[in-house]
Amino acid sequence: MGSSEMEKGSNFSDEDRVEERKSEMGIENSDKKEEKKSDMGIQKNENSNKKTRRKMFSIFPRCACMRLDDEVPVVETPADEGGFNVEASQKGPGPAPNHLVVMVNGIIGSVEDWKYGAEQFVKAYPQDIIVYRSQSNCSKLTFDGVDVMGTRLAEEVLSVIKRTPHLQKISFVGHSLGGLVCRYAIAKLYEQRSARIVCEQDMECSLNGSTNSCEEEVSKRNIAGLEPMNFITFATPHLGCRGHKQAPAFCGLYSLEKLAASSSWLLGRSGRHLFLKDCDEGKPLLLRMASNSEDLPFISALQSFKRRVAYANTCFDYLVGWSTSSLRRRNELPKHRNLKKVDKYPHIVNVDMATSVSSQEETPTKAKINRYKSQEMEEAMIRGLTKLSWERVDVSFKGSKQRYLAHTAIQVQSYSINSDGADVIQHMIDNFAL
Repeated sequence: MGSSEMEKGSNFSDEDRVEERKSEMGIENSDKKEEKKSDMGIQKNENSNKKTRRKMFSIFPRCACMRLDDEVPVVETPADEGGFNVEASQKGPGPAPNHLVVMVNGIIGSVEDWKYGAEQFVKAYPQDIIVYRSQSNCSKLTFDGVDVMGTRLAEEVLSVIKRTPHLQKISFVGHSLGGLVCRYAIAKLYEQRSARIVCEQDMECSLNGSTNSCEEEVSKRNIAGLEPMNFITFATPHLGCRGHKQAPAFCGLYSLEKLAASSSWLLGRSGRHLFLKDCDEGKPLLLRMASNSEDLPFISALQSFKRRVAYANTCFDYLVGWSTSSLRRRNELPKHRNLKKVDKYPHIVNVDMATSVSSQEETPTKAKINRYKSQEMEEAMIRGLTKLSWERVDVSFKGSKQRYLAHTAIQVQSYSINSDGADVIQHMIDNFAL
């Protein structure tokens, strides 16, 4: 036993000496080389994983409200009208969603522009909402004029409601020119019905021998037979683009603004409507849309909604100015030094909650309006539209990589590398009235 152990010990010592000599001479055992290679491979994988993580964090900015999860599967089905329905693919045992959200693109836009917003809506409210992304006004069709586009949208919405009978509520979300199209469409879809409610004491009245009917007449307003809930616009030129500094691309130079107004025909009838150059029925369409006309109740239709919200870019939007998109006079705009970012919504710098607006100021006379001076028309539109209460949400992409694309970034038109407007979409969803 002792001799065998001695032999083993000597063998081990000899092998150890050989290994030591090899290491001194720079020669490594093949087994150890493989072990080192595997260790190196693990370290490389860890380093590559760290790099990819850093890249992921650089691609997606740290934004508390940005939803990158796929907790709720979403299905997108093409509709007969050419648009797309977006709803949850795995529905619970409860009733089907009864709230229709219609999303409308802006000029030269497409049905893809609201893809991100539609999916985030359904992920947030899978049991309540079905989103319809309109395609009746896309690409070159957006040059046809606000009235033609609004009529097409109204017909499209009616067909969607017809094949979805369980709907009870409706909301509209429009980007840029799409907000004006929505305003025209809801006036076409507006209905006001008188309903008689029987009093609970009607039975007692009949028992007492009274012949007077205990009934109360109630006026019920709806849009296409549904309860209107939210009317939301993103960077929409509610006051047009003709006024001073309403299109920031012209740098506030009157000469460029006049040149743009005279060249509005390049954008078809839509361009003439935006620059208030049309006079089809005595005065420009956008001016007529600031009040109830004989044929279309524009203000009554807007008033029927539970909420009216205007999201506006404070800077870097070269197509639509802050004043026209937020429905304010320029001297009513908040001072830039008073704008503060919120942690949860880093690109939202100011929120003015809805308040009732008094109309004590004198409304411009028809004589002044008929002169078609941009200032008078702008003032008339502001007074007409602000008779209703609006929530105003001011957005700033200052310091963002997408600041020069603020007009489209506010909408998150696609899953771009830097979805800077995701927090704005989340703000809309978090404050949405169901």
